Amino acid sequence: MKLLITGAQGQVGQEIVALAAQRNLHPIPLGRNDLDITDPQAVRAALEAHRPDLAINAAAYTAVDLAESQPDAAFAVNRDGARHLASACAAMRLPLIHLSTDYIFDGRQSTPYRETDPPAPLGLYGVSKWEGEEAIRALLPHHLIIRVSWVFGLHGKNFVKTILRLARERESLAVVDDQTGGPTAADDIARMLLEVAGNALQPGFSDWGTYHYQGAPAVTWHAFARFIVATAGERITLPVREIRPIPTEEFPTPAQRPANSRLDCQRIHDRLGIAMPDWRLAARTLIPRLLD
Repeated sequence: MKLLITGAQGQVGQEIVALAAQRNLHPIPLGRNDLDITDPQAVRAALEAHRPDLAINAAAYTAVDLAESQPDAAFAVNRDGARHLASACAAMRLPLIHLSTDYIFDGRQSTPYRETDPPAPLGLYGVSKWEGEEAIRALLPHHLIIRVSWVFGLHGKNFVKTILRLARERESLAVVDDQTGGPTAADDIARMLLEVAGNALQPGFSDWGTYHYQGAPAVTWHAFARFIVATAGERITLPVREIRPIPTEEFPTPAQRPANSRLDCQRIHDRLGIAMPDWRLAARTLIPRLLD
């Protein structure tokens, strides 16, 4: 299985490349310096040069707050880049797996979001990701769009790393307690993507479309932070003595966040046989690595 992976230097991309290499799946890692997905000619040339069996798009503009002041950059990657990849894949009759986000929803409903629930993004990041999804749907029938949430891992910036850093610097932390979601480990996402890719390349595969995938159980950011600190505290002494729950209003950001980021993951289980991972197991494995 020859896999072309865009965003190969990102948080999820690095995990996909490493795991694919371990499994002798012939990954073709293309980071930002290797391929600018905002350039349609470069995208087409890369696919023609490498001739993969399938493409995985892990490239994204993920600076949620910065997108409010840099919309052109966000749309160039998240919408136009997705469109260019879908167009090139369609021309070569290649399937595409594309990562999207819970931020396409406004978080106002009380139940976990299903794939069929209407989008209502609160910020420009979410809008750009939704429009990227729509571009893929319009151009490429053989696609799998997988929405993930609250990604954390060894690489890049993420909530686990931030909380560990602050817990080493401060005696008191204040963390939002009225936003709920499912933390999802980057290496769990990588495992899921490779399993999905294997399914998609089977003869007669027909379960194309949109899926949700996130870690379980659902938690608030505050509860997630408490877990991170407690787990780290089993290995090292931390100065932090208090993790105070606060409402979103006390932590204003340029972009609004959905209060409910829970995703209903039944469809990916029923159709592709993939279960929700336990984020606590992943965090317990990751945190010691981040402390060393």
